[in-house]
Amino acid sequence: MIDTLRLTAEEAWRLVDGREISGAELFAAYAGREDDLHAYLHRCDDPGGDGIPIAIKDVIGTKGVPTTAGSKILEGYVPVFDSTVASRCKQRGLRLLGKTNTDEFAMGSSTENSAFGPSRNPWDPTRVPGGSGGGSAAAVTGGLAPWALGSDTGGSIKQPSALCGNVGLRPTYGTVSRYGVVAFASSLDQVGPVAKTVRDCAFLYSIIAGRDENDSTTVEVPTVELPGAEDLTGVRIGVPKEMNEAEGIEPGVSAAVRRAIELAESLGAEVGECSLPRSVEYGVACYYLVAPAEASSNLGRYDGVRYGLRSDAADFREMLMQTRHDGFGDEPKRRIMIGTYALSSGYYDAYYGTAQKVRTVIRREHADVFESFDLIVSPTSPTVAFKIGEKVDNPLAMYLNDLLTIPSCMAGLPGLNIPCGLSEGLPVGLQLIGPQFSENTLFRAGHALERALGFDSVPERLR
Repeated sequence: MIDTLRLTAEEAWRLVDGREISGAELFAAYAGREDDLHAYLHRCDDPGGDGIPIAIKDVIGTKGVPTTAGSKILEGYVPVFDSTVASRCKQRGLRLLGKTNTDEFAMGSSTENSAFGPSRNPWDPTRVPGGSGGGSAAAVTGGLAPWALGSDTGGSIKQPSALCGNVGLRPTYGTVSRYGVVAFASSLDQVGPVAKTVRDCAFLYSIIAGRDENDSTTVEVPTVELPGAEDLTGVRIGVPKEMNEAEGIEPGVSAAVRRAIELAESLGAEVGECSLPRSVEYGVACYYLVAPAEASSNLGRYDGVRYGLRSDAADFREMLMQTRHDGFGDEPKRRIMIGTYALSSGYYDAYYGTAQKVRTVIRREHADVFESFDLIVSPTSPTVAFKIGEKVDNPLAMYLNDLLTIPSCMAGLPGLNIPCGLSEGLPVGLQLIGPQFSENTLFRAGHALERALGFDSVPERLR
């Protein structure tokens, strides 16, 4: 019997290559598990072949398979071509298990903004799995997929991985193609892997990363190295005071992160304090001008004419208004309104223009820190997974879940979440951030800490 809760993608690949199990048996093992977490919005039939199965977030286009972005306005939409990342997965023989749940248009921190209902946390189904990629994170931890693809704009890979207790990478902006991915904020969106281990995460990143002629923002990337070292000798780790002592960080989260930092030092890392004052103070405010402004532009294409929902009305103008009224949920409407206001005549320079200047300050502040350190560390999320419904009526409280993930996203930097312990019986995430194109350093440090921590990623209720 295949234990999908503990089997890593690397182990699965070895079993299939060694013909100890077939690809069909492996696919059936994952597909046969009941999705009581509502991790998937659509599950696929076995496409055949001998590759490893994969789950893909429902903002990533997949030919012939529904892609809704968690929104009623795209309900029933089936792309006629694959996104670049989906195509690269197919080329390596990966078999699509299904499309995972997401906050609508990736706008949220809990998956509760999905038009099709929230996903649930595998550690405690009364709690959220994080967002916006809560479906992918829940699927991996819940044994419904060996690994998955997510997307990250302000923390939508790292934060769900933290709350569900697995490994998630937001890559350097431009290392992974966005072609065929439903756009939220184009200068921030990035696709990345979610997995049980750092080595699995690195392997999946190696499959999807690299230059794509269909996305002019992409670049060639350094050769991905699967990590093997179990020490941190020579690695300089900075601990930003503002990101480790921020208001709202739960005591149990702080304690688990401190233990991980002490462990890093015992593994040979050079640990020192650093500072990112403006990044933390202004990061969330800056993000909630830049991201909604870009969203208001990107979501203008949903007009009821070419694809997706079309509401009945007497004329075009009424049809357009009614379609958007019926199709968009509260959070996309909220961000469209904020973004349109920030871009409007007379306000552009005061809001969007100023936010872009602050973004440059955030980028420079990180660059200054990386002159002295190879990586910086902090909690990924200020809290462990919260109850479903606890913050849904308080948008500001929901936005602050991404307080610690947003600054590095604004700077276009890579970040890796690894689980570093439990607080109140729920996973705590450790965030490792590096300079641009430092994924291999993140993988090395993450792997060494992962091995030393010995975190059991299987939820206690499922053991």
